[in-house]
Amino acid sequence: MIRADKQTNMPALNIKMKQRFSGRSFMVFLLFLIPVFIFMYSCTIKQNDDNYDFLIYGGSIIDGTGNEARDKDILIYNGEIIKIGHFDPEDTDVENVINAGGMVVTPGFIDSHAQGDPIATPAFRNFIAMGVTTIILGQDGISPANIEEWMTDVEEAKPALNIATLVGHSSIRDESSVKASSNPDKSKLNEMAWLVEKAMDAGCFGLSTGLESQPGSFSRLDELVAVAMPVAKRNGIIHSSIRSEDKDNISESLAELINQGRISGSAVHVSNMKIVYGKGEKQAEAMLRQMQEARESGIEITGDIYPYTASYASIGIIFPSWAKAPYNYKDVVSKRREELALYLKNKIISRNGPEATLLGTGEWTGKTLAQAARERNKSYVDLLIDDIGPEGASAAYFVMDQELQDRLLIDRNVMISSDGSPTIEHPRGYGSFARIISYYVREKKILSLEEAVYKMTELPAKTHGILKQKRGLIKNGFAADLLIFDPAKVKDKATFTHPHTLAEGFEYVMVNGTLVIANGRFTGERAGKMLRKNSD
Repeated sequence: MIRADKQTNMPALNIKMKQRFSGRSFMVFLLFLIPVFIFMYSCTIKQNDDNYDFLIYGGSIIDGTGNEARDKDILIYNGEIIKIGHFDPEDTDVENVINAGGMVVTPGFIDSHAQGDPIATPAFRNFIAMGVTTIILGQDGISPANIEEWMTDVEEAKPALNIATLVGHSSIRDESSVKASSNPDKSKLNEMAWLVEKAMDAGCFGLSTGLESQPGSFSRLDELVAVAMPVAKRNGIIHSSIRSEDKDNISESLAELINQGRISGSAVHVSNMKIVYGKGEKQAEAMLRQMQEARESGIEITGDIYPYTASYASIGIIFPSWAKAPYNYKDVVSKRREELALYLKNKIISRNGPEATLLGTGEWTGKTLAQAARERNKSYVDLLIDDIGPEGASAAYFVMDQELQDRLLIDRNVMISSDGSPTIEHPRGYGSFARIISYYVREKKILSLEEAVYKMTELPAKTHGILKQKRGLIKNGFAADLLIFDPAKVKDKATFTHPHTLAEGFEYVMVNGTLVIANGRFTGERAGKMLRKNSD
């Protein structure tokens, strides 16, 4: 089948003609040319008569740029958007027609901070159901070993959506055999930089750091700059779970990331923006102002955020560093129990008390720390020390202020993420993108639908280099990663007690020109690709 947007190449003729030839020779020459011209003409007619794969008509296009919706139709061929305009279904030679009347058509959403295993769970229904067609993995400093081989394995698994990845700083540390609590010498820094370079050349879109957790917490600025240099050379990005998100430390932690970008020349990005224990818009605006001042000084800095006021992480974040690996926890309990108990008590009180920690692991799943302690007939401090420990559970922590988080979320340079997966015991993995529409657009009305779509499409695409791969917009020549939905019907249904409930309302979800949801139902198709960063 010949594509409908390109002229068919004419067969080249290499005919030597004598300067003089007889009338009979001229007739023979004409007889030779006539079939050639007939063939060329038939190719042109064939091109114009070719079927398109899809016509989406009657809907309002929100193209991802933030511009207002416009009533136009879309023709799709071979996984790409071929034409945008007005087309009559009766006069268009097309195999599949979708009537989008009363609905909007947008680019598929891009989750700039996601979790999960595309080899073990390639269907990724949690993401697809909330309109996500591309996810970025390799977050918080953790990425697969032998990342180039992993990319090939992902391709063979045929995921339902597109996968992009970062390389993790902590994983690079492990690969170069840097001891957890040590500071690498020059030779180790060079080795780590080379490993980052190798991962970038394999197709990673950047580097992630997890500075609040070990071993990332042991790294100093010189190490962070060393691993950022090869990212800068390849126009990648540094994703950082910054050193501390507490309100008393947020400015200093953000400054460290900005300095990493300034010295290395790399674009930087704040993962999961929040201010723990913070209150009100003013504190949010102080953080945003610090980022804007960095931009004005030449630093490229953005951030992502999920639309919930509870975080989710290992219970280890409430334990002191001296009670976690590489230190021996049993020795700490034996020799410093009283000190540890006081630390944990103060930490939990500062985090809104034991009722504000919702456990999400094993027998405690769905119970607050207070409830679990009552069931064991002991204090929550003793439960933490004796039954759970720093590696024994994960939990949701209700430590964020709605007004503050809302102010961060609506900033023009902040995109939407989920930090979710198919298995996480937090509703963000199943509801984040739907919640942006149902809560921030429909209910609170602090974002227009066009602004919301921009934050979920073009903004993450251009920030991470995915726009160069022609994704994130509705535009001729771009990949047909598309959504068709009625904004009034989009609903996030996941809750903290039932976190694995799929979102509703996305009537059609298309990945690379293949419908993975049609008429609100999964088709079973898996049409995603392993995206590799272009060499810039």
